[in-house]
Amino acid sequence: MTDIDFWFDFASNYSHISVMRIEREAAGRNVRVIWKPFLLGPIFKAMGWNTSPFIVHPAMGAYMWKDMERQCAKYGVPWRRPTAFPRLSVLPLRVALIGVDQPWVGDYCRQIMRRNFVDDQDIHTPKAVGAVLTDLGLPADEIIALAQSEPNKLRLRENTEAAQALGVFGAPTFFVRGEMFWGNDRLDDALDFATQGITS
Repeated sequence: MTDIDFWFDFASNYSHISVMRIEREAAGRNVRVIWKPFLLGPIFKAMGWNTSPFIVHPAMGAYMWKDMERQCAKYGVPWRRPTAFPRLSVLPLRVALIGVDQPWVGDYCRQIMRRNFVDDQDIHTPKAVGAVLTDLGLPADEIIALAQSEPNKLRLRENTEAAQALGVFGAPTFFVRGEMFWGNDRLDDALDFATQGITS
C-alpha cells in the first residue's frame, strides 16, 4: 500500500473539497491517507501576506467563490459560502493532530469542514470543537485538553515548519513518494501517481 501525505488547513476552502472526498477516493485505489494538519497563516506571512490571497487580491477572491460553486457541484460536495473567511483554525488543527493516527480523524475533519463551509459556524472555540467530538462519541474534554497541551502546540508549529521546508505554499497539498501535487484539482493525479507501478 502506498501513502499519500495530505497537508491541509481547516481555514482553506479548497481543502474543504479534498477533506470531504480523499478517504473515499484513496480507498478505491488502495492508498493510505496520512493526515498532515498545518497552519497556512505562517506560510502566507512568509510570502508577505497577512491573510488569504483571496482577500488580498479581490479579483482572485471573486473568481474563487464562483469556482468553489462549480467544483463542489462537480464532486458532489456540500457547500455554502461562509460569512466569515478565513476562519481561525488553530484549535481544530491541534485536535486533528491528536487524531492523525486514530480511526476517527477522517470523520472529525469532515465534520469540522462541514461546520465551516456548509453550516457557516465557528470552528475555533472549545464549544464548537467539543460539539463535533461529542457527536462522534469521543471524550471531548480529554481530547481538547491534550490538544491544548504545550507538547501538542509545539507539534503544530513543527508541522507548519515541516510544510515550509517541503516547499508547501498553499492547501491542500499532497505528497506521494516525494512528488508534490498542489490543489484539490490535483488530488486525482496524486492518487493515480500513487498507484503507478503497483500490481494487485
